[in-house]
Amino acid sequence: MLWQSYIKGFKGYLKLERSLSGNSVDAYLNDIDKLNQYYQSLNVEPALNAIVAADIKLFISWLNELGMQASTQARVISGLKSFFTYLMLEEVIVNDPMALIEAPKLSRKLPDTLNIHEINSLIDAIDASKPEGMRNQAIIEVLYGCGLRVTELTELKISNLYPQIEFLKVIGKGNKERLIPIGGVALKLLDLYIHQIRVHVKIKKGNEDFIFLNRFGAKLSRISIFNLIKSLAVQTGLKKTISPHTLRHSFATHLIEGGADLRAVQEMLGHSSITTTEIYTHIDRDFLREVITQFHPRS
Repeated sequence: MLWQSYIKGFKGYLKLERSLSGNSVDAYLNDIDKLNQYYQSLNVEPALNAIVAADIKLFISWLNELGMQASTQARVISGLKSFFTYLMLEEVIVNDPMALIEAPKLSRKLPDTLNIHEINSLIDAIDASKPEGMRNQAIIEVLYGCGLRVTELTELKISNLYPQIEFLKVIGKGNKERLIPIGGVALKLLDLYIHQIRVHVKIKKGNEDFIFLNRFGAKLSRISIFNLIKSLAVQTGLKKTISPHTLRHSFATHLIEGGADLRAVQEMLGHSSITTTEIYTHIDRDFLREVITQFHPRS
């Protein structure tokens, strides 16, 4: 690929200047690879400064022909916009072919959530008599009780836990720090896990500060958390398709339903824009509609 040196520079830009995580960087590079795949299908490889808006529109049509969902197309277009913006900054190109390209309109699908009974069922399904049981209970409590992203949970450190003031510090997207209150139940389970279970694990070098460890003494992976959630859903007979993010959605939904201030929820979730958090007000309106339907005599 003739573009390789520019892609390498873009990768460095994402890591160093935008402070994106490895997963986010990989997603951007995959977006660029989609454009490369398109040109390979045509058996051509144009210079970057030769690509124009009409070429991008043909590329989007190709994505449509492949049956790619609108949400995935929007993700690819967003990634390419960032790439060509970088090329403009580096003066590799003079005109941005993405400038007039719009992403497909997306319907805002409300995320699946769990009610309190379902969350308690997940926790109750964990066998606390096993060493990993107490750890897994703490994982569910912290995911739900603090509304963390799965990567934020796996990166959580003992040095960022402040039990005296009932807060924990999280490193979120873009390497941004935020403080989140942590409840008594989650704190108690963390304390039991750290001082009764984790102390007996032979910790691998470099993993000493990470809270959640696997049986080999290394930081838990994202996939381990996904597998845990799916396993618990099967054990409890839960029909919903859930993931660690479902607990984050449930955290936000329950706060909004309880009357929490939207800005406070935004701060705890680490959303850069209030519009991202506003999706939970739609869930709240559905809740209010259910109340009217159930209790109002004229419904």
